[in-house]
Amino acid sequence: MKTDSFSLSRRRFIGDSGKIVTGGALAGVALPVVHGKSDDVTKVALVGCGGRGTGAASNALSVSLANGPTKLVAMADVVQSKLDRSYNGLAGKHKEQVDVPVERRHVGFDGYRKAMDALDPGDVVIFTTPCAFRWVHFEYAVRKSLNVFMEKPVTPDGFSSRKMLELNEKAKKKNLKVGIGLMCRHSQARRELYSRIKDGEIGEILNLRAYRMQGPVASCFTGKNTSDDSDLVHQIKNFHSFLWLSGGSFSDFFIHNIDECCWMKDAWPVKAQAQGGRHYRGDKIDQNFDNYTVEYTFPDETKMYFHGRNMAGCHQEFSSNAHGTKGYALISGPGGHRSQARIHKGQGPDSDLAWMFGQRDGGRPLRESSPYQDEWEHLMEAIRNDKPFNELERGVQASVVTSMGRMAAHSGIEVTYDEMLNCDHQFAPGVENLTLESESPLPSKADGTYPIPEPGKNKNREY
Repeated sequence: MKTDSFSLSRRRFIGDSGKIVTGGALAGVALPVVHGKSDDVTKVALVGCGGRGTGAASNALSVSLANGPTKLVAMADVVQSKLDRSYNGLAGKHKEQVDVPVERRHVGFDGYRKAMDALDPGDVVIFTTPCAFRWVHFEYAVRKSLNVFMEKPVTPDGFSSRKMLELNEKAKKKNLKVGIGLMCRHSQARRELYSRIKDGEIGEILNLRAYRMQGPVASCFTGKNTSDDSDLVHQIKNFHSFLWLSGGSFSDFFIHNIDECCWMKDAWPVKAQAQGGRHYRGDKIDQNFDNYTVEYTFPDETKMYFHGRNMAGCHQEFSSNAHGTKGYALISGPGGHRSQARIHKGQGPDSDLAWMFGQRDGGRPLRESSPYQDEWEHLMEAIRNDKPFNELERGVQASVVTSMGRMAAHSGIEVTYDEMLNCDHQFAPGVENLTLESESPLPSKADGTYPIPEPGKNKNREY
């Protein structure tokens, strides 16, 4: 790994996370079109029509009247069946807000351009494809002066991270609003917990622990391609299995726990060491490990420990935890993305309760609203009222930190933030030129398998 190929200051990109949550737009610069009237419909285009894309589009069409109205006018995907399924679901649920005739439903790698061409400056495009394509799509959105919502992770490698930061400078000059699908940052419960931690209610943070241990989910276990699909399309349909597309199961699933812990610490780790392995995957040919354990180190030497697993028949847990000199905080509990935020006076959940989100006079706590919907309310409010809102830099930081832990496990060496950001290994050179007829950036072997990480052997790349 080289650290001098792209000169960046860590102080800029590993700064106070509180300063970059909204990423302040340049003063005195305005969008060509600002939606400021209640009767001014914001048009939306969806690029990437899988489950997460359909969910994000539904959230966009469900924003409150104060931040709406919105209308879906274009869709794009490389898989016809996904687009059809998404369209039928959205049209059935939001009949009056879905205006996507056949001629604005685009299939193919160039569909993202056609979908965005249906929008005007100041409208919103949703990016929910695998993150390998994120910088390509973001580049066109910035050119078209479109506001953007994009899913996490933002990037899978150092090259795309640097590219996204570069493009964001252009986005900020145009005062474009950019939302990132790290919805935990928009959780009412977690926001109150963050304020309480900042106010010193658990004292100085001593360490953080996070767990996402689950069974086989989504497409993290993939068999050989026995369909008529090309290798490229097969990989895209099963993107959680391939590092070049998504950063694998580690980046796509574990980023939430890692990000919210860094948020509570109000800092980004500077290095990581890790381990993991594959156990009994049978005929599965994906590139994921079954389990991962990462030790992150913050600038003040505080540690964060992350444990991730995708295996059947094992103990399952979803939680993020912070331990301080005065007490303990549960950041996320079994409820998953709806937080069960609370503070205890001791160092665990069995100690006396000091605070629980929504607790009212000893009664049952109130249930927080959906963070998935809240992130859209916050984005659309910023668009409607022309408020500063740009989460891109923070999204890249979270993606780099996540990739840092993943690469430490896959390479078997300690990896620093700077090394990850500046790593020369590019997962998918030429991704911007892919077509449905292209060969995959990750060709299969003669036996239909793919290269997998081999810690200790490949130290400058992950496979």
